[in-house]
Amino acid sequence: MTSFPREAWAEAGRRLLAKAVEEFAYEELLVPVPGPGPGDWRLELGDGVHWTFRAARGAFGSWRLVPGTLRRHPEPGGGEEAGPERLLLDARPVLGWDGPTTAEVLRELTATRRAQAETIARDLPAADLADLDHLDLEAHQDGHPCMLLNKGRLGFSASDAAAYAPEAAGEVRLRWAAAHTSLASYAGVPGLDSGTLLAEELDAATRERFAAVLADACSRGPYGTGEFVWLPVHPFHWDEAVGPLFAPYLADGRIVPLGEGPDRYRPLQSVRTLANLDRPERRNVKVPLLIRNTLVWRGLAGAPTQAAPDVSAWLRAIRDADPYLRDGVRFHPLGEVASVAVHHPLYESVADAPYRYHELLGAVWREPVAGVLRDGERARTMAALLKTGSDGRALAAELVERSGLAPRDWLARFLAALLPGLLHYLYRHGVAYCPHGENTVVLFGADETPVGVALKDFAEDVNLLPGDRPEYAGLPERAGAVLLRWPARELAHSLLSAVFAGHFRFFAPLVEEHLGVPEGDFWRLVRAEVDRYHARFPELTDQFEEFGLLAPVFDRVALNREQLLGGAFHDRADRDEGFDVVHGTVANPLATALPAGGTGGTGEREEPK
Repeated sequence: MTSFPREAWAEAGRRLLAKAVEEFAYEELLVPVPGPGPGDWRLELGDGVHWTFRAARGAFGSWRLVPGTLRRHPEPGGGEEAGPERLLLDARPVLGWDGPTTAEVLRELTATRRAQAETIARDLPAADLADLDHLDLEAHQDGHPCMLLNKGRLGFSASDAAAYAPEAAGEVRLRWAAAHTSLASYAGVPGLDSGTLLAEELDAATRERFAAVLADACSRGPYGTGEFVWLPVHPFHWDEAVGPLFAPYLADGRIVPLGEGPDRYRPLQSVRTLANLDRPERRNVKVPLLIRNTLVWRGLAGAPTQAAPDVSAWLRAIRDADPYLRDGVRFHPLGEVASVAVHHPLYESVADAPYRYHELLGAVWREPVAGVLRDGERARTMAALLKTGSDGRALAAELVERSGLAPRDWLARFLAALLPGLLHYLYRHGVAYCPHGENTVVLFGADETPVGVALKDFAEDVNLLPGDRPEYAGLPERAGAVLLRWPARELAHSLLSAVFAGHFRFFAPLVEEHLGVPEGDFWRLVRAEVDRYHARFPELTDQFEEFGLLAPVFDRVALNREQLLGGAFHDRADRDEGFDVVHGTVANPLATALPAGGTGGTGEREEPK
C-alpha cells in the first residue's frame, strides 16, 4: 500500500479545482459572468449554487485565478473544503452528463488527484530539480497542462500505480515473448534486422536462456524456432491482456513466454514508454498498456507500429539532405528504429470492435535521448519548464540563474533552439510533428543554456498535407499509408495549439512571475524568432501565408471538451475519427506581438550549432 500526507491530497485538490475553472472557462464548457468589481467573476450552476472568484485574463483569452479567491455558495457543510469533485457535481446539469459519464469522470478525477498528491509529496526545491537527470526529473512532472483529468490511468489498481506510474520512480523488468510469424512481423530501419536488434538489446546469456525456452516449446509443437520474432511485454499488460486475451495462441504454441529480461526500466511520462536504467545507451521501449489515460486507450495499432521505422528513416533522410536542418540547427528526430506488430485473428474478425482490441500487442524501439547529448549537456522535456519546486521557485528561474544570462537572452536562446527546425519541417517539407511538452526534449549546454531539441513520437503523431506533393517523393509507401493528412491551416496547429496555446499559454505567465519578463515581451520574443526564420527563407513566402501562423485568429482546440463531451467514454472502433475537437476561435498573440520598434526580425542572429 502507498500513502501520502493529508496536506498533499488537499493541495492536489486546490490545484485541480483552480485548473478545472480555468480550463473549462477557456474552452467555454463553463461560462463565467462578470461580478460586481473589476476582476470578479461568477459561475451560475443552477439549483441555487454558484461559485465566485477573481481572475485575470491572458493570451488566447485564458483565465488565471487569483489564489484563495474561489468560493462555493452556499459553502459546504461540516467544515468540508469545496474540492474539484464538488465543482464537477455542481456543474453536471450545465455539462449535460448522464450517470455513467459522471461516474467515469469522478473515477478519473480521484485517480488523477491521487497521482498529483503523490507528486506533490515527493516534490523537491527548484535547485534539486535542476540537478536531476532526465529520467529522475520525469518522476516530478504535473501532467498535461490543458487537461484536467491527465493522470487517470484507468485500469491500474493502486498497487499497479505504485509500481508502474512515472511519479512512483520505480523499476520495471520487462517480460519477453516469442510470437509466430503467422501473428507477428518485424520491421527495422535499413541495416537493423531482428538479430542485430536483439544482440544490441539483450546480453548473450539472456539470449541463450530465451532461445533454450523457445527450443523446448517448439520441440512439443509444429513450429520451428526460426519462425518466431521476439518482443518485450510490460508485466502489467501480460497479466491484463496477453494472458487472458491471447490464450488461444498461448495454447497452440504461436506465442511462447520466454522469461523476464535482466535490465531495469523506468516509465517516462507517457507511462507505456520506458527507458533503460542499467544501460542508458540501449533504446527506449514503447509497449501497449491496457489502460485509458487522458483521451485514449494506450495500445499500439498494428499498421503504425509496422510503419514506424519507415517514418523514422524518412524524417531522418529529410534532415540529413537539408543543409539547414543538418548543419544550421540542433534538431534530432529520435528514431523509432525497430518494431514488432502482433495481430489477433479473433478480434480482427470483429471489425467494429472497440479499437483497444485491435491494439493489443507489439513493441517499438526508440533511440534514447542520451545518444544525442554531447559532453556536459543535459536533456529535459519542454514540459519540465512548467515545473515549480517545493520552495515555490520555478525550475526555469533556476536554469536562467545558472546560465548567467539575462532572462530575455535565455528565452531567446530557448526559442532559437525550439522553433526553427519545426518551422523548416513545416514550411519547406510539409511535415508537422506533434511537439507538445512531453514529446519535445530540450537540450541544454553545460551552462544550462538551451542549444537544441530532440523530438519523439512519429508514426501516430506526424502529419502531412493532402495530395502527392513533390516534398513527399521519397516517402515510403507503408509510411504514407499511416500518416494522417490535413489542410495547411489545420496542420499549423502542430505549432499553434501544441506549442503556443498548449504550452506557451502556461509558460508565459510563469516567465512573467518568476523571470520578470512581461507576457507581452515574451510573445514579442516568439514573434521575433518566427520573423527571423521568415526573413531567412523569403522564397517560402507562399507557404507562410498558406499555413497562417500569424493569422489574427485560429480555432481553439478543446481537449477537455473532447475528453468529457466527445467520444472518449464510448467504445469506438476508430480512435482517429477526425481532427481534434475545436470550439470557437482565439486571438493569436503573434499577430500583434511585433518586436520593439514594430519591425520584423532581421535574420542576423547566428543559429545554434
